[in-house]
Amino acid sequence: MRGQREKDGAGDAVLLRAVAAGDPAAMTDLYDRHAGWLHARLTRRCADPEVVREVLQDTFVTVWRSAAGHRGQEAGGWLWTIAARRLVDARRAQERAARVAALPPEPLPHGRCEPAASAEDRVLAALEYGDVGTALDRISPELREVLRATVVDGLSTREAARLLGIPEGTVKSRARRARAELRSALAQLNTSPLGGTA
Repeated sequence: MRGQREKDGAGDAVLLRAVAAGDPAAMTDLYDRHAGWLHARLTRRCADPEVVREVLQDTFVTVWRSAAGHRGQEAGGWLWTIAARRLVDARRAQERAARVAALPPEPLPHGRCEPAASAEDRVLAALEYGDVGTALDRISPELREVLRATVVDGLSTREAARLLGIPEGTVKSRARRARAELRSALAQLNTSPLGGTA
């Protein structure tokens, strides 16, 4: 009984070591601990509940397969990085499918119109696939995850620090550096021959 209580109170690092050893109960505990907030954040970035469900599932499949690679810090930032990448992959797959199936749309029955993308979806797509997304890919991953947490997801410094497992002061300094690097990357994009003229 005591061992079970200790396991129930185990930190994320302990759970991840158990998951890496193939413990399905530890995986269940990790899922129960993190799936709710991951689902909420994914839903803020994607309006399609089916995509959110698939991304959440893919995230935990990835955790199951790669838990041994976790470096021992709080799992929240690591999990969100995996989930965010899976969401980007899902959107890219949707875009590829849309390009491949670029056939004229079939008329909907009874004169109904197809729903338009939400303003948030359009902004997030522009962030991820436009110049800003390209510039974000050029800055370091730790700076990029701070920007995504504080700017794209709208988390406070304290919330971002808790999520990423770093001190609040580090979030603030990384956010400043990230903005400077992002401005520089955008300037390079705007002056490069492929990025257009300045």
